[in-house]
Amino acid sequence: LGYSGIKLSLPVESCTSSSFFKMYADWILNIQKKCAPEVELPFAIMTSGDTDEATRRVLEEENYFGLNPDQVTVILQEKVPALSDSQAHLAMEKDDRWSVITKPHGHGDVHQLLLQSGLARSWADSGKEWAFFFQDTNPLVVHALLPMLGVSVDKGYVMNSLCVPRKAQEAAGAITTLNNPTTGETYTINVEYNQLDPLLRSTPQFKEGDVNDPRTGFSPFPGNVNNLLVHIPTYADVLEGEDQGVVEEFVNPKYADASRNTFKKPTRLECMMQDLPKLLTKELGPSVNVGFTTMERWLTFSPAKNAPEPGAGGTPSTAEADISEANSKTLELVSGVKVERSDEPQVMRGVSVNLLPSIVMHTNFALTADELASKFRRGSISKRSSLVLDGEGIMIEDLELDGSLEIIAVPGATVRVQNLKVQNAGWEFVALTEEELAQVSEEVQIRGYTLVKHETKSIIVTEPGHWVVNSEGMAVKQ
Repeated sequence: LGYSGIKLSLPVESCTSSSFFKMYADWILNIQKKCAPEVELPFAIMTSGDTDEATRRVLEEENYFGLNPDQVTVILQEKVPALSDSQAHLAMEKDDRWSVITKPHGHGDVHQLLLQSGLARSWADSGKEWAFFFQDTNPLVVHALLPMLGVSVDKGYVMNSLCVPRKAQEAAGAITTLNNPTTGETYTINVEYNQLDPLLRSTPQFKEGDVNDPRTGFSPFPGNVNNLLVHIPTYADVLEGEDQGVVEEFVNPKYADASRNTFKKPTRLECMMQDLPKLLTKELGPSVNVGFTTMERWLTFSPAKNAPEPGAGGTPSTAEADISEANSKTLELVSGVKVERSDEPQVMRGVSVNLLPSIVMHTNFALTADELASKFRRGSISKRSSLVLDGEGIMIEDLELDGSLEIIAVPGATVRVQNLKVQNAGWEFVALTEEELAQVSEEVQIRGYTLVKHETKSIIVTEPGHWVVNSEGMAVKQ
């Protein structure tokens, strides 16, 4: 990625520069407030030896981003020895023959750690019913939890995987149902993309392998994005079973030559959290109810995990662009807002992105589509505009925006926007030269641009009460 800090500290987007850590904490706090005000939702963070100290330090420095420190638990994943060849010789450090190279064991360790820490059992004993597993830098995941929860309750799932439509042969794991006629075992489980096509070709039903369904244009096997929802009471019992939360390991070496003996670089055994159905089936039998929920990719999946390079996807810049696109589409779908799109993408460090219009809506403004529809009634947003909405009490009845506007309201303030027209010089995303990139922070370098705020209409309400924003853009207390 090109970032030396913990990824949770990366800015999600440039308009507010809020970090992933803050976004997730705010999301949790708003779910608590709007869905279960009497409950504190536990937040567990799995770290490695490389990220543990920095994670704890950031939490302390930022006062846990408003969360109660007692509801946050950091669990440390240990590393495992790396191997140098097919005979499983330990890989040693070049400059120290007595030091073994170690690497992370994979995110599958989270299950064992939740058992060993006692968290899973304590959650179950305290009446918690569902645990959501998500990875660190997918900002759109906040749109997935509540729909997945509804599906899980309705279907009685023990485990529910978030999926997105997937093109055949796409380099992404797929959710499948595997049946073993000899043993009677059945799994609804992820199959990695490099194994899927040969597996399908070995079956009579899918002799052509992984091909698109002509009716949908997508593979019948949806893409797994590694966000899991599990039923906590059942999950805690399964973890305490024979395998004690340990999921199966695998190895994925890259060989140095055709002899397939020496590895190109040290390789470790690893495990994946999405292999949980194997534990569930072992403990509960083949009838265990494991399912998946497929949602639109534009709404739920755009990770910021790759370094910028020509043609790359999954970068901080594409994630930022996808946040605004998701917000634009959602506004158009659920309300009477028209959002103009730019048809001239910018190229930032070789990555083509449409960063404008830039729309940032805090989870305190709207957590669900129904809430968004009730709070943003009508309006239009031009393709060069930027909009930031931060405040539970904001209500927009009609807005015509051509430029930049930010509305921020403290808790306890209701702000009604009526027939507001804003036109100004706005904000501009400016690509940086190689010389300029060498002089900026890593957070800016991995995007390749900076946001220049030429002119902003700011409506900032710092006192509780009822406020109305008139057509001149003045907030008047009622």
